[in-house]
Amino acid sequence: MLITEQELELHRIVVSKVYAPDALDYQGVEFRQAGPLNLEAVAELLGSEIHIRGKLCTRLEACCDRCLVKIEMPIDCAFDLFYRPMATIAVEEEIEIRADELEVGFYPESGIALEDVVMEQVILAFPMKVVCQPNCLGLCPTCGVNRNLEKCQCPAPPSESPFSSLKGEQGI
Repeated sequence: MLITEQELELHRIVVSKVYAPDALDYQGVEFRQAGPLNLEAVAELLGSEIHIRGKLCTRLEACCDRCLVKIEMPIDCAFDLFYRPMATIAVEEEIEIRADELEVGFYPESGIALEDVVMEQVILAFPMKVVCQPNCLGLCPTCGVNRNLEKCQCPAPPSESPFSSLKGEQGI
């Protein structure tokens, strides 16, 4: 769905849409949409800016960064976005962006693809570090066993610090 300034001059756009798990291309991210994505959004024209606000919720499947077990996590986020026409920015010169402009996006003359906005919001809502549980023990670095499921039989790592040889030197 393309949101255009011309259509918004006539009326605001109200969107209530469900995206199937394979409907959006998240472009190589490390998660999979595990359930339908429900979107409720409103787009309106405020002066020359397009204002899109809404809420989305879905479930994502990803691997724990510590033990590699697949987990599902809910994503439920609200967004409030402002976009200006790309023609309003200077292309040939460097300009300083004011603090109040840091939250503004830009759109081409053709308009804003709603699917791009949705994908961006899902990617931003995805955590930087995925863990199956806060106390996940991860994989053994020697044998690779999942230490959440079984006790590793590898010898304990030496308790001596790799920096212990520097302990006696002056100035350290």
